[in-house]
Amino acid sequence: MKAEVIELITTVFHVLQVNLRWMTWNLFLAFIPLALSVWLFRRQRSGSWVWWLGFLSFYAFLPNAPYLLTDVIHLIDDIRRVQSIWMITLVLIPVYFVVIFGGFEAYVISLINLGYYLHRTGKSQWIFPVELITHALSAVGIYWGRFLRFNSWDFITQPDAIITKGVEEILGKQPLIIITLTFIILWGLYWFMKRITLGFLNKGVNSQIK
Repeated sequence: MKAEVIELITTVFHVLQVNLRWMTWNLFLAFIPLALSVWLFRRQRSGSWVWWLGFLSFYAFLPNAPYLLTDVIHLIDDIRRVQSIWMITLVLIPVYFVVIFGGFEAYVISLINLGYYLHRTGKSQWIFPVELITHALSAVGIYWGRFLRFNSWDFITQPDAIITKGVEEILGKQPLIIITLTFIILWGLYWFMKRITLGFLNKGVNSQIK
């Protein structure tokens, strides 16, 4: 019994150690657009070439945030390896939840900041259409990242591959179905999480006023 427990703990530790690498990296990529959104839409004035460069970088890196939703496939593999309901429930699932939630919340706050910018510049009517367009672009980016293994910086390092292979691939029937489903999931989760996030933010503002 003792040997089995030690072996189980060793397995879980090894799984977490391996996952820590890609989880840390993916979270880092997810928080890049969040940081850019604060700089672009909350602090920096638009119009300069630096702002537009940051804006393009924002959209190039943005799919990395909701991309973490697809990392649930690693959880399935880890569950098969660990095979302990207690370790799965108390260790694996909470770790994955924090990572995936953190990535998607970065996506939500990034778009909230974008909406704030549009509202501040008198373009409130564009908030919803821009959100839909962003979900669609992110769905394409997620597909490129998960299935074609493209990275955000490939827009610079291999733009020809994105234009040829990337565009050609998403025109197929199966990719379009996957991208459409991804878009629906993004829109639904964003709609839900946006209201929760704004609720917390408004509650914090009201408590400070009081």
